Amino acid sequence: KYQISLCSHVCSSSKAPAGGDDEKVKNSSGSQGSPSDIYRYRTDYPCMGVCLIINNKNFDARTGMSVRDGTDVDAANVAKTFVKLGYKVRLLNDQTVDNMMKQMDAVAKEDHSQNASFVCVLLSHGDQEVIYGTDGFKKLETLIKCIKGHHCTSLVGKPKLFFIQACRGSEFDHGMETDSVVDETSAKIPVEADFLYAYSTAPGFYSWRNTSNGSWFIQSLCESLGKFSGQLELMQIMTRVNHKVAFYFESASNLPGFNGKKQIPSIVSMLTKDFYFPTK
Repeated sequence: KYQISLCSHVCSSSKAPAGGDDEKVKNSSGSQGSPSDIYRYRTDYPCMGVCLIINNKNFDARTGMSVRDGTDVDAANVAKTFVKLGYKVRLLNDQTVDNMMKQMDAVAKEDHSQNASFVCVLLSHGDQEVIYGTDGFKKLETLIKCIKGHHCTSLVGKPKLFFIQACRGSEFDHGMETDSVVDETSAKIPVEADFLYAYSTAPGFYSWRNTSNGSWFIQSLCESLGKFSGQLELMQIMTRVNHKVAFYFESASNLPGFNGKKQIPSIVSMLTKDFYFPTK
C-alpha cells in the first residue's frame, strides 16, 4: 500500500447571474438559487475528495485467474490523473476480498463533509456483476453498498464515481464494418442517487488490456480527463472515452480467435446534476 495525499485545491463555484425573480427556483433544502445551481454539483469544497484505487495483479492459484500484466501502468496513470484533479489518492495493491470490503467500509465511515465527491477505481479480473479480490470474488453491489446514502451520510447529494476495469464475461466483440467512421420541494434523496458506474466493457464481454501500455479503457479515460476536465461535463468526457475505445483500438493477437476484436465501455449514470472537474 502507498498513499498519495494532495488536497490543496479550492475552486469557486460558478453561478449564473440572477436575471429576475422568475429565474429563481427552490432547491431541495427550500432555499432560493438560480437554475444553474440546482443542475450542477458543487466543487467549492476544500478538497475534491478521496480517490481509492484497488489494483489487483496477482491472484491465488485456486481462483484460476492469471496475472494481470499491464495493470500497474493503469494504476500509475489513474493515480497521476486524479492527483492532478485535486484528489487524495490511495493506491492499494493485491487486496483480498475481505480487505476490499474493509477498505470500502473504512472510507464509508470517514467524514466527507469537506469533500466535493468520491472516486473509486477498481482494476481487477471480473465477470458478470462480480469483481475479484486476490483470493476470490464478490458481487460489485455488495462491495459498494456501504457507500450508499443511508450508510455514508456525508456523501449524500455528492457524486460518487466508480471506474471499473474488469471483464464482465468472456464474449468477444467482433465489430462490424461501417461506411464512416423543476421545482424541488422534498429534502429526501434516493439512496441510489448520485452514483456513476463506468465499466470498461459492455455486460457479458471481455475487456482488453495491453501488457505494456495498460488497458484500452484506462488509457482512454486518463487521456480524456487530462484533456477535457474543466471544459466538458463528465458525461461528455465519458462519451469521448467511449469513442476512443470504440474507434482507436483493436486487438492484435497471434492466438486463434483473439485477433481483430473490439470493445465498447458501458456508462451507467444515476447522477442528478452536471459534474465538472474544476479548472486547474
